[in-house]
Amino acid sequence: MSLPHVKRIAITPGEPAGCGPDICAQLAQLDHAVELVFFADPQLLCARATQLGLGLRAEPLDLSRTPKPHRAGTLPIVAHAMNKPCNAGQPNTANADYVLRCLRAAADACLGNSCAALVTGPIHKATINQAGVAFTGHTEFLARHAGVPRVVMMLTCPGLRVALVTTHLPLREVATQITPDRVDDTLRITHEALRSRFGISNPRLVVLGLNPHAGEGGYLGDEEQTVITPVIERWRSRGMAIEGPLPADTAFTPPVLARCDAVLAMYHDQGLPVLKHAGFGQAVNITLGLPFIRTSVDHGTALELAGTGRAYSDSLAAALATAIEMTTSR
Repeated sequence: MSLPHVKRIAITPGEPAGCGPDICAQLAQLDHAVELVFFADPQLLCARATQLGLGLRAEPLDLSRTPKPHRAGTLPIVAHAMNKPCNAGQPNTANADYVLRCLRAAADACLGNSCAALVTGPIHKATINQAGVAFTGHTEFLARHAGVPRVVMMLTCPGLRVALVTTHLPLREVATQITPDRVDDTLRITHEALRSRFGISNPRLVVLGLNPHAGEGGYLGDEEQTVITPVIERWRSRGMAIEGPLPADTAFTPPVLARCDAVLAMYHDQGLPVLKHAGFGQAVNITLGLPFIRTSVDHGTALELAGTGRAYSDSLAAALATAIEMTTSR
């Protein structure tokens, strides 16, 4: 009897000196109903697994063949060699190119429909920048690689979704980037993704203000009046279920969250501390607006934990589960 259609999920471990190889080795220890394919250096992942006392057998994977469920203890892999040997906890700028090569190849596999989704491990941004490559994050990199003019970073955990109008910017630059076009695009992309990727037929959105108390009627800033509210009213007139702008300090309360499917925050540290407090270890980073599904862990490289056995794959498992759910919702 033939197996039902099996999804193939691309996975990139990220920074080789960080916890990414550890958590990938842990994830590969379990059976999965989907096929996992790792875009990485097989020697790195197998050596890290050995360091952790885990059994792992690398198996080169042909992306043209029919996917099959993952078998525990195997490492289906599209091999990319590191530029230099790697020690856990010690990033090397010589391997920045390796990290980006793996990411490009995995993204291309998704763009070419060889993989149904991409799940990414944590990248050490400073190491890539020190290697002379301007890099602000996965979100921006993947948008450029896919040729998409605007994407949205959204983090989720059980009971909460937070999308961001701006992402990795110094705080002093945030206000200048809160423009009508950016708020408009973020609302549109988020609304479309909640329908197409999450199966929510009529998404309900709550939009935060930029300033304390949502500007206090203009006394604490006027971005709510001049930028955010006009965009909200325009979308509301088109039938979108949307509320705001609300003060950030009162929006993350049970009564408000019960009446929305996602919260739109104006900047990174306005919304994400709340979400990570609510669901650290279960939170997932999602890039909306790409032509493929991309999810990621909610944590950094944890260099001090790499190779110690004290890094856990909970967030990577949650990112994988979210990616699978999104492929099903479509």
